[in-house]
Amino acid sequence: MAVRILTDSASDISQAKAAEWNIKVIPLRVRFGEEEYLDGVTLKPHEFYEKLIETDTIPKTSQITPFEYEQEFAEAKKAGDQIICFTMSSGVSGCWQSASLAASEYEGCAYVVDTRQFCISEYIIVNRAVELRDAGKSAEEIVRIIEEEKKDAHVIAVFDTLEYLRLGGRLSAAAAFTGNLLAIKPVLTIENGEVFILGKARGSKRSGNMLSESIRRIGGIDFNRPVCIAYAGTDDSLLKKYMNDSAYLYEGCEDRIQKAEVGSTIGTYSGPGAIAVAFFAKKD
Repeated sequence: MAVRILTDSASDISQAKAAEWNIKVIPLRVRFGEEEYLDGVTLKPHEFYEKLIETDTIPKTSQITPFEYEQEFAEAKKAGDQIICFTMSSGVSGCWQSASLAASEYEGCAYVVDTRQFCISEYIIVNRAVELRDAGKSAEEIVRIIEEEKKDAHVIAVFDTLEYLRLGGRLSAAAAFTGNLLAIKPVLTIENGEVFILGKARGSKRSGNMLSESIRRIGGIDFNRPVCIAYAGTDDSLLKKYMNDSAYLYEGCEDRIQKAEVGSTIGTYSGPGAIAVAFFAKKD
């Protein structure tokens, strides 16, 4: 009996990475006006940002349906396998509810885990599950371990602009104008399954320092578990600059760091230029 792993594209796990890990990533649907795309499949991250910059339309994403999950669960059961479905936080999406509804008909076969995260903090939780599966853990063991360890998962992100928060209705026009004028960079995390602003820094260097300080304050990075860095946009120059400025945090552990591109789920509100670090905090 094999253990299958399933997740959604809000994890920013590319289809290529999914194939490497032998998992399935169901794409969310992204709509620009009347045009609809499959996140990470028919619309790659760099194409998403090109469209975001070129159009005045704010894209919308739709949750995965119970039917889509049920198809995956039925296939696993038919093959005599067990399947673990990791969803983005139930605090921001109905994917967990859809998956749980579908799984109700597959007791003992399908397990659903609300990661309480999204973007690359969901990525590292799934990555950790892959490690456990490859180490020979059963589905029940993986779920038990992840339910405990997901409490240690964190993401810290810096947005380069406030403009897309304004366009998405998350910030007033006056606040966005003032913030952009003063080069204010918000530093954000995910707490209790929802986005939380840790602070605001003036300029890229100070925001990078605040990001690093936030990592230290949480307890530092456990490099024995997955670590991921990511960027939003069409190039990774700001991420490279941050990594150079914060090299002391990662010294000797560079080979443990995964790299990803931020997709549409966060990219709709961050716009291009955002950078993020996801990690499991060290335990006492």
